[in-house]
Amino acid sequence: MTGSPAGLRRLLYAAALLRALAIGMMAVLVGLYCAKLGFSAAQIGVVLSAALWGAALATLLTMVAGARVSERSLLVALCALPVAGCAVLLATDAFPLVVAGAFLGMFNVNGRDRGAIPILEQAMFPATTTDADRTRVFAWYNVLLDAGYAAGGLLAALPTALESLAGMAPLAAMKAALVLFCALYLASAALYARLPSRVGDGAPSRLRDLSPESRPIIAKISALFFVDAFAGGFIGSAIFAYWFSERFGASAATVAVLFSAGRLLSAASHIAAAWLAKRIGLINTMVYTHIPSSLLLFTIVATDDFAWAAFFFLLRESLNEMDVPTRQSYVMAVVKPAERLAAAGITNLVRSGGWALAPMFAGALMQSAGLGVPLVLAGVAKIGYDLALWRAFRQVKPPEERGQ
Repeated sequence: MTGSPAGLRRLLYAAALLRALAIGMMAVLVGLYCAKLGFSAAQIGVVLSAALWGAALATLLTMVAGARVSERSLLVALCALPVAGCAVLLATDAFPLVVAGAFLGMFNVNGRDRGAIPILEQAMFPATTTDADRTRVFAWYNVLLDAGYAAGGLLAALPTALESLAGMAPLAAMKAALVLFCALYLASAALYARLPSRVGDGAPSRLRDLSPESRPIIAKISALFFVDAFAGGFIGSAIFAYWFSERFGASAATVAVLFSAGRLLSAASHIAAAWLAKRIGLINTMVYTHIPSSLLLFTIVATDDFAWAAFFFLLRESLNEMDVPTRQSYVMAVVKPAERLAAAGITNLVRSGGWALAPMFAGALMQSAGLGVPLVLAGVAKIGYDLALWRAFRQVKPPEERGQ
């Protein structure tokens, strides 16, 4: 086991990278795989929502169990469940069983890790660094995640390659890619098994033990995060992949390359976010970069040309994730150290609920009202969230910004 702060960070970083490879690949393939099975847009929306509801339940259970069960045990178990869920997908084409497999597997269909593992990692990282470097540590964590998502997006082109080079049938090629997904999660579990049982000083606080100072902060910011997540669920990677496929006839390989490029732009933006936060503050960085990314959703919908739609998509990706390391750093900074797991759990749980609700509505809207309707609604809701967040929290400063 690795015990130094730097060593612990390296283990967490490496495991997160492997996990991100699997997530990036599955986010592109899951909707396309369901389409190969003959599912309708509405059925695909149900599958995606089931996966997100599974992630939400796992987040809740992790938050409750975190005070009694070690981080190491939870992380290993949470890597085993996607493998089990994927095995169900490989074994059947029955819609109810596929829905059950997606729920068990907690697949991150939005293209980023929205499950229980990040709440453990977010609570652990501050114990490996200082307040001054906390945002930078989260920035590099997200750089590695987005690099993994990008490479995983490229791996989503594997079925196309297997069809053309090995002559495999489309469904068999898809299943081969799902086997690789399982292998990546198992490798991540092996790295987590090398962690000490606890990272930081003592066990986390239980929910009922949250301090009076932290309770209103967590309650208010969680409500706002729900709005943002619900809007984000309308424009997850699986939804976007389906949108590009239906609107422009883009192949899985084309979508994979596009999403991979977007992840690379997002990765670079995290370092820029840490630099900007040191100069204008965490909340300002979150809001001032997120509103323009939401406005770009309207331009994506408005264009009838794939090249322009892809350009606006990539421009949006270069801004859209700058609020991620800043948001993670901010939430961990404004509560007590023992409350970090609870704060990460609550905020991620409400976000998981928002993401889980949205795809069902998005699929139905795409089928009945038009392909671009979910994107427009998401843009409006996200801008409202940003304005409300700035108004509510611009005076609540993290330790490194107090006195500025």
